[in-house]
Amino acid sequence: MSRKVITMTNLIPVEPVRPPAAYMGGKSRLAKQIITLINKTPHTGYADVFVGMGGIFFRRDLKPKTEVINDFNGDVANLFRILEHHYGQFMDELKYKLTCREEFQRLIKLDPTALTDLQRAARFLYLQKTSFGGKVSGQSFGLNKDGDGRFNLLTLGPLLDDIYNRMSGVTIENLTWQDFVKRWDRDGMLFYLDPPYWNCENDYGKDMFSKADFTQMAKALKGIRGTFILSINDVPEIRQIFKGFKQEPVSLKYSIAAGNSTEAKELIISG
Repeated sequence: MSRKVITMTNLIPVEPVRPPAAYMGGKSRLAKQIITLINKTPHTGYADVFVGMGGIFFRRDLKPKTEVINDFNGDVANLFRILEHHYGQFMDELKYKLTCREEFQRLIKLDPTALTDLQRAARFLYLQKTSFGGKVSGQSFGLNKDGDGRFNLLTLGPLLDDIYNRMSGVTIENLTWQDFVKRWDRDGMLFYLDPPYWNCENDYGKDMFSKADFTQMAKALKGIRGTFILSINDVPEIRQIFKGFKQEPVSLKYSIAAGNSTEAKELIISG
């Protein structure tokens, strides 16, 4: 499909912001390479298909006029809508929360769909801040290495204030990746996709993503009017499914127990 020639003159400098909480697959170690590629790719709109806690979205230092974020996880979409439109009330909801195993266990048992939007956002952020490893499903209570509590409004408040200011004008969606790409595909749109890793499809919740989605995704991305950048683990199956697109391998080292490290192979796919 032919594409309209897009220039870089519309990008506006912005101050990068830290994500509000840890999130599995948050791309903190890969962010620099991805954002460099984003900044080099001409675009008039940016669409984050699996935004999570915004590991790439918030770390960017240039933005186009149109910015859209999406996550099929309703807790994620609700949190960012609350931060954008009901920031003051949300801070009141968080005011008296402390890091406590009993509070963690109480909140994890609650049905988020039975809560108000404010309560649901506060529950989700609390669990993401106090769960081990930023897990989204199968969460367990965890503390920092020094034993300090993670949920501290004295440090979290200024961060949420920065996020509130950064969210101005951002459109928030709660769609499947297929519907989101269809709705927002246009000339000049740059999609960033950070799907679950191959063989980790259920890490974000049952029935949220499957191996069949990768094949559907490769087919859909071949026909878009915009451009895309996709980050994923580097395995032979992914290389085969996305053959025909540019593939850039990246090696990273991750810390594990007892101060040891392990190497992970990532793949940045673009087209």
